[in-house]
Order: sequence, then C-alpha cells, then structure tokens
Amino acid sequence: MTRSPEATRFVLVAGTTETARREGISAAGADPDLLSTTPAADAELLTYGRPVRTGTVPVSPSGCPTPALVTRAVRELLGFELTVVDGGLAEPTAAPTVSVGAGVGRDIGEQDPVPTAYGAFEAARQFGHKLPTDELWLAETVPGGTTTALGVLRALGEDGMVSSSLPENPVERKERAVSEGLSASSMSAGDAAGEPKRAVRRMGDPVLATLAGLTAGAVETDTAVTLAGGTQGLAVAALVRHGGYEGRLGLATTSYVADDDSADLRAGAAALDLDLTVTDPGFDASDHVGMERFVAGEAKEGVGMGGALAMADRAGVGMDAVRERVGAVYDDLLGDRTSDGTAPDSGAGSR
Repeated sequence: MTRSPEATRFVLVAGTTETARREGISAAGADPDLLSTTPAADAELLTYGRPVRTGTVPVSPSGCPTPALVTRAVRELLGFELTVVDGGLAEPTAAPTVSVGAGVGRDIGEQDPVPTAYGAFEAARQFGHKLPTDELWLAETVPGGTTTALGVLRALGEDGMVSSSLPENPVERKERAVSEGLSASSMSAGDAAGEPKRAVRRMGDPVLATLAGLTAGAVETDTAVTLAGGTQGLAVAALVRHGGYEGRLGLATTSYVADDDSADLRAGAAALDLDLTVTDPGFDASDHVGMERFVAGEAKEGVGMGGALAMADRAGVGMDAVRERVGAVYDDLLGDRTSDGTAPDSGAGSR
C-alpha cells in the first residue's frame, strides 16, 4: 500500500567540499567562485520554489539547470514533507535547516578533509533515530561529491566507479584525486574496511558523513530508508553496511545514471544488497530547453531527482505531468534565457 505524504519525509543534506574546485571533475559552476552557493540555492529552490537569499538559480556553463528544478516540480505535484539538513554549507541559505555540526569539507588530497565527520555522523544518527516518520528519502547536494564518494568506496575496499555530472566521466582525474587522498592520509585501498567513520573522515565529505548518520539512526527504529541519488548513494550504503547494518535499504536513481557505462550502478547496488529503483523521466520526448541537457548526459542526478521521480511514479503521477511541471518551473525561473539555455550572468553551476 502506498504511504500517505504525512508518513513520508524527504530530507535534503546540503554541503560543500573543496574537492569541487579541482579542475574538470564537475559540471557545477559557470563561475568556480560561486560553487559554494549551489547547495544553498538548491535548498532554497526545493523549499520555496525560487532563490531567496542566494539570488541565483544554479545553471551549468552549457545551460543545464540544477536537478533541484525537477525535484521541486515533483514536490509541487505531490506535496511531500521536506527537511533540509546543513551538511557543511559554505554559504548561508534562506531555507530552514537542521544543524548537525558539520563543517565545510576540505580537499580530498588533504590529510584530514572532514574533521567534523565523527560528530556530524553521531548528531545525524540521533536526529534520524528520533524523526517521527515512517519513511525517509535521503538526498544530497554537494558539488564534487562523486569524487569524494569514490574516495570513500576505495577506503572501504569497495570496487566500482562513480558517475559524473559531466557528459564524459573524468575517471582518471577522479582516480588521481583519490590516490592523492589515500597517500595524504597514509592509507591504502581497503584500510578503512569496517571503519565507516574513519573512511568518511579521511576520504569523504561532510554530506556523506551526515547521510550515513541519518540512515544509521533511521534504520534503528525500522524506518524505511531510500537513498535518493546515484552513485553517491552507493557510498552512503557502503558506509552503513560497513557499520554492521544488514537490513533493507533502497536506492532510487534516474535512468541517466543507471545507463552510464562508465559507472556500473546496477552491479554496485547488487554488491551492497540494495533495492534499486530506476526511473526514466522521458525528457527525450520533450523539446523544452530545460530538459535537453539532461538528455545529452549532463547532471544525470542530484538533489534527490531520481528519488522524486520514483515517488511520482509510485503515486501514479505520469512522467508527462512531471515534464509539464518541470517546464513550467523552468520557464518561471529561467524563461528569459537564450535558445541554447545560456545567459550572460549564468551564476553558479548545477552539480
């Protein structure tokens, strides 16, 4: 039986890692100096439907809008409950947030990139344990987060590759960053197996630490948890599995991530015993400029886009209705952009 919206809560963890400033690893950022604004803006878009304090809608250099527009469109259709958790924001947001003491993540190549990991994990665990809901959908917004997710997987000794917000996955750049991080932390791949907090502190980002804590706390009370994202969700699941949890976990993502040949998401989900849900929004059936960059392989996921699409599908809302609402949200926020989706003042990036 489908749960009522009151029994379902969508949680967005928004944070920052300096790893995003590495050249060529993320589609986020028409202006690299505005990278830190993206998570704060995503939280505002999901909460209010428009930027409030940040004053900008995150858009990539090629014109791909933040996946937050898709998740917001679904929220307008379903009306699900939302909580935003500060998982290391570098810039303030107008969205109401829950604090777990997470600080901004440093570059993965530093020795201790997430010094607040242990405290954030435990505070998030307590919050997840006490949240009065039957079902949690856990999402993230953190530019550069697929690279830190790869770092966590390698530290835990997990194989596989993460996806990318870029059409072509910069695998070599990510592997190089992870190698630098392992060396800086005097670690080898697999050294943190069975030690999830150590793995995320030395090789991850504060958003992953927070998501893992939320998941661990929620499952303690038999709350159903679905990780609403792509290969970053695999890293969260790996952290929780290495913490000893063997029960049911879900992962909901988009067809764009599932079809990414550079990252075998299905194999990763099977290895971690995850219930995988893949939803195709059918953006290729639309000629709207707001959806064409997703079809071209950009962004693919983020801000719970795959989870939101799965929630819509489960509720019986057709993808045609989702596409119509996505187009309306885009036109309301970015309707003055040029035919190729770009604008002179495009501001922060998507992911």
